[in-house]
Amino acid sequence: MKKIIFLFFAISFISLQSPAQFTKYIIRFKDKIGTPFSIDNPMQFLSQKSIDRRTRQNISIDETDLPITPRYIDSVRLSGNVAILNNSKWLNQVCIATTDSAALAKINSFPFVITAQPLMKPVGIQSGGNNKFNETFSSPGTPVSASNIQGYYAYGNSFAQINIHNGEYLHDKGLHGEGMSIAILDAGYYHYLSIPAFDSVLSNNQVKDTYDFVLNQTDVNEDYYHGMSCFSIMAANLPGVMVGSSPKANYYLYVSEDVTSESPVEEQNWAAAAERADSSGVDVISTSLGYSLFDNPIFNNSYADMNGHTTIAALAAGLAAKKGMIVVVAAGNAGNTAWHYITTPADADSIIAVGAVNTSGVVASFSSYGPSSDGRVKPEVGSVGEGAALIYTDGSVLFGNGTSFATPNIAGLTTCLWQAFPDFTNMDIIKAIEKSSSIFNTPDNRIGYGIPNFKIAYDDLYQQRTLRNINTILGTNWIKIYPNPFSNNFNVAIKPQHTSSGNFRFYDAAGKYYFSKQVSLQEGQPQIISFDNLQPFQKGIYFLKFSDEFGKQSFKLVVQ
Repeated sequence: MKKIIFLFFAISFISLQSPAQFTKYIIRFKDKIGTPFSIDNPMQFLSQKSIDRRTRQNISIDETDLPITPRYIDSVRLSGNVAILNNSKWLNQVCIATTDSAALAKINSFPFVITAQPLMKPVGIQSGGNNKFNETFSSPGTPVSASNIQGYYAYGNSFAQINIHNGEYLHDKGLHGEGMSIAILDAGYYHYLSIPAFDSVLSNNQVKDTYDFVLNQTDVNEDYYHGMSCFSIMAANLPGVMVGSSPKANYYLYVSEDVTSESPVEEQNWAAAAERADSSGVDVISTSLGYSLFDNPIFNNSYADMNGHTTIAALAAGLAAKKGMIVVVAAGNAGNTAWHYITTPADADSIIAVGAVNTSGVVASFSSYGPSSDGRVKPEVGSVGEGAALIYTDGSVLFGNGTSFATPNIAGLTTCLWQAFPDFTNMDIIKAIEKSSSIFNTPDNRIGYGIPNFKIAYDDLYQQRTLRNINTILGTNWIKIYPNPFSNNFNVAIKPQHTSSGNFRFYDAAGKYYFSKQVSLQEGQPQIISFDNLQPFQKGIYFLKFSDEFGKQSFKLVVQ
């Protein structure tokens, strides 16, 4: 987890009287006047998958979706010795490389330009000594025996990090990420094309797009290892050795991080990558990057700026959430350092920032502290980031320490959960995950609402979905049993006619009593009463008898 941050919209404009001090700039535009694109024709700039995601969540296409006015970009490009590196339509800005002071002066004179903001020092200026990816690794002990794991997968070394969230519950229900899309924004995917853990993903054509926003090329296989290790926590499929949290999802592998330097341009790269993910129709973004300090200290930020609306990365992450994606971000590894707090974009609103625990649920000392500087709960949840199973550069399994590795575990399981409930919004899914977590009622500043339980989250969403549809289930009835016939569980949908204490008693056709359940009922308040994990019954006719102080009623059930 790299510790970096960018102060862009909050700092005063840095003078360009000595442009040779810098080599890269953000050019911010005032508007999108003259754009040939229209929100009425989104297929010009968004994929059908991206449009469908918005439609499902009732999200309008707006001006931030429109590409930057082409003539603005052309004017910047033609102003002198200038190279366009990438752009952000959401923030209406382009990133350029130049040392041409005349070109910068001309760019600043354009009426549609707000400012030219420097981002990067020239090569050769001494680094500020910022820490890069500072995770540590260890060799695994004896993995959990495949024969001891009941369920769809023999997880091997990754069992503990799946099990701490009851993640196998989702996998056993057939939810492995099929049809869902995850974008990873990281520093590289070293040799993922030849590492056996990814054979399944590759043979099934699950890698849908790759791009390196640092070098502006499609190849990401020869880059840094960090993204590959995070990728493995979701996508590895080596039964008995290691299985990831969403091994059958589709993946979009993007490099936004330049490991050779620390500069604010990396946040701009992050925004560009997030926009590509959005335009491609991605559902979930997983990013194990964070920003607080740069090589050039004039760009350094303070904890006060961890407010969700100051840095480029936080603004972009918040906009990604507004476009209907779930953004999962590492909280940072600064818990033992002078910085101490989360890094951006973990401070963004409407995302999931992830702190680190060990496999016993104990908070890792290095995990960064919340809250956000404006007082919001941060991080939102915790996952295994101390002793997390992952694939390393030689294809072997190692245990890694860092919130970087807690993040993809949550991202993958979140994807599997959303797979089951595509009719729910990104915020519905996030809220269910938070509510399922171990300290939801007493959140702290290390793991927020706690360690999520994805069975609880699934059951909560299932209940919500049922309640949404309860009028359809009931029709003209005030009470209905379903499914009927049933095998080993059934539900009672009820819209009580009175406030009372209701009692359900279950009998067979000969009158033999089996069990009862008492429930509190509120007049007019619909609810679903579940009868789960029932003992095996012989096929035949049974009766469920309901009574309260206002009367009684009997219902016939069939066991099939």
